[in-house]
Amino acid sequence: MNFSKYEALLVALLAVVQFTVVLDFAVMAPLGAELIKALGISTHQFGILVSAYALSAGASGFLLAGFIDRFDRKQILLFMYVGFLLGTLFCALAPNYYLLMGARIVAGIFGGVMSGITFAIVTDYFRYEIRGRVMGFIQMVFSVSQILGIPLGLYLAHIWSWHIPFYFIVFIGLINFLLLIRYMKPIPSKRIPGVDSRYFQVIKRVFSNKNYLVAFSTTFFLATGGFILQPYITPHLVFDLHYAEDQLPLVFFSAGIATLIGSPIFGRISDSWGKYKLFVLGSLLAGVAILWFVNIPAGNIFMLALSFSLMMLFVSSRIISATAMMTAIPEPAERGAFMNINSAIQQSSGGIASILGGVILIEDTDGKGFENFNVLGIITFVSIIICVLLMYRVNRIVEKKRIT
Repeated sequence: MNFSKYEALLVALLAVVQFTVVLDFAVMAPLGAELIKALGISTHQFGILVSAYALSAGASGFLLAGFIDRFDRKQILLFMYVGFLLGTLFCALAPNYYLLMGARIVAGIFGGVMSGITFAIVTDYFRYEIRGRVMGFIQMVFSVSQILGIPLGLYLAHIWSWHIPFYFIVFIGLINFLLLIRYMKPIPSKRIPGVDSRYFQVIKRVFSNKNYLVAFSTTFFLATGGFILQPYITPHLVFDLHYAEDQLPLVFFSAGIATLIGSPIFGRISDSWGKYKLFVLGSLLAGVAILWFVNIPAGNIFMLALSFSLMMLFVSSRIISATAMMTAIPEPAERGAFMNINSAIQQSSGGIASILGGVILIEDTDGKGFENFNVLGIITFVSIIICVLLMYRVNRIVEKKRIT
C-alpha cells in the first residue's frame, strides 16, 4: 500500500519532530567527554545531567496524560514543541553546569512527551497492518541523527564549543514548527460522550487496565537496557580506549548508515513477517552485539565501528517492532493518555538507569579511565532477555484484540 501525499507529508513532518527531540537527547552522550572537561564535572555528575532530562520528561508525561485526549492533537503538539525549542535554546545559552541542568529539565518537560504525542497521531492515521512501515520511516530519524546530527554536532563542538549543537537543533526545529502550522491538519479529540474525562478518572482507568499494566512493565525494561549504557559510550571510548574526539564521528556515522538502510527494511519485515518475531530476533542479535561492543579492546577502530553499527542496527529493529505493537494496545479514547504514560515510564526508567550506570562506572585508581563498562553491557543483555518474555504477553494482547 502506498501512502497518500498528505500521509507522506505527515510522516515526514513527524519524523523531523522526532529528529530534533532525539538529537537533543542523543547528542548529550557523544558530548559527554567534552562536557566533563569543559564544565569540570565527574562521570556521576554527567549521569545526573542526562537523567535530569529523562526524569523531568517522565514527570511531564504523567501530568499530561490525564489531559491530552481532551485537545486537538495538532494543538497540543505545537504547544509542547514550542516549549521544547525554548528549553533547548536555554541549553545553548547555559554558561555553567547548574544552569545547563535547569535548561535540560525545561527541555525534558516539553520534549519528553513528544514521542507519545507523535505515536498517538500515527495510530490515529495508520492501520496496524502498515504501522511497522511508518515506524520504520520515523525510526530513520535515529539514523539521520547518527549520520548528520551527531557527527556535525561533535564537529561543531570540537571547533567551537559544546553550545553550538543546541543552536543547530533550535534552527531545524523552528523551520519544522512553521511547516507544521502551515500543512498539518487538525486531529479532533477522541473523547467518548458520557465518559468521565476528569484527570484522576482518566488516570484511574488507565492504571486499572491489566493490558496497559503489562505494556508499561515491558516498556520499563525496554528503556532500562538502553539508557544504562548509552550515555557512557563516548566517555568510555575517549577515557578508556583513548580514541581522539575527532575519530568519534566516524563511529557514529557508520552506525547511522547501518540503521538508515536497515530501518525501512525492518519496518516492512515487521508488517509482513510478524512484529513479535522480528522483536525476538532483533533482541537476540542486539544482545550479542552489545556484549561484543563492551568488550572491544583499544586499537582497532574498524572493529569498534562494526560492533557499534551492528548494535545500533539490531536495537533499531527492536524499537520499530516494539513501538508498532504498543500502539495497538490502547483504546482510541485513551490513546493519548496511554502513549504519554508509556513515554513517561520510558523516560523515568531511563533516568534511573543513567544514574545507576554512573554509579557502576567508577573511576580507575589512577583517575585516567573507568572500570566496569562491561558490567553495563551484561546488565543490558539481561534486561533484553526479560523484555523478550514480557513482550510475548504484549503480542498476545494485540493478537487477541485484532481477532475480536
